[in-house]
Amino acid sequence: MTERIVFLDRASLVADVRRPSFAHTWDEHDASTAAEAIERLRGATIAITNKVPLRADALARLPDLKLIAVAATGTDIVDLAAARERGVVVCNIRDYAHAAVPEHTFALILALRRNLLAYRADVAAGAWQRSPRFCLFDHPIRDLHGSRLGLVGYGALGRQVAHIGRAFGMEIAVHTRTPVDGVINLDLDELLATSDVVSLHAPLTPATRNLIGAAQLARMQPTALLINTARGGLVDEAALADALQAGVIAGAGFDVLTTEPPAPDNALLNLHLPNFILTPHNAWASREAMQGLADQLIDNLEAFVRGTPNNVVG
Repeated sequence: MTERIVFLDRASLVADVRRPSFAHTWDEHDASTAAEAIERLRGATIAITNKVPLRADALARLPDLKLIAVAATGTDIVDLAAARERGVVVCNIRDYAHAAVPEHTFALILALRRNLLAYRADVAAGAWQRSPRFCLFDHPIRDLHGSRLGLVGYGALGRQVAHIGRAFGMEIAVHTRTPVDGVINLDLDELLATSDVVSLHAPLTPATRNLIGAAQLARMQPTALLINTARGGLVDEAALADALQAGVIAGAGFDVLTTEPPAPDNALLNLHLPNFILTPHNAWASREAMQGLADQLIDNLEAFVRGTPNNVVG
């Protein structure tokens, strides 16, 4: 049998995507709207999507579809219950950014902990040149060594962040559903109250949406940092903007927002503070990580056609 494969948003992946070894036809589109996806997937047996949503109404109109291969780890773009009801297998990508996301996490932590943005602005404004001393230390500089790194979620990425944290001499504490050996296990309130850096590595689910709001931010130390390279919906963005402006916490570094691309009036997008860093959901996007994703994506397709699907979700 020849499988018909449609990649709905090929431009989301900057990598070489090899063609599968089984008999197939291949159609790809740089991007697709939800409405366009239905038309483009008519007659397709395999859909590849990174961020194009496939909800119940779309799946009901695609009777030939057998596999949805998500070109990412998060699968909230797919109605998993509807796919299951229709016998459509959903698979995702796992553990491909085990270096990229933790490295980006620590880039944010180090930049904030050492106030690099504020000092860069000082140099650009001529403050160093006018200094009566050989150096500037007008903004707090804190070491990571001896501080506590609190991780919310302890999957593959959380564990790698912990590994790097230990190399910096940090103490590791974890909040997760299942206790973890070799680390300090805390409930969320205590982790927030006692950590110098809180880094989020949890999936976005109904239970974790707005996990960090005004009350949780108020429990954090005023010298603490909040880092989110996981999902934007984990944090109440308006509450975070208020907390940063009021000095409730020392700073935050985010790579994700609740709605992406963000609306122009997003509370964090318009927060111009030296203690807040926002990057455009590209922590995962090193060349090495994207190529690993592309290779695993085709591995998933080939495994499904062999009858031994990988990384099945739901």
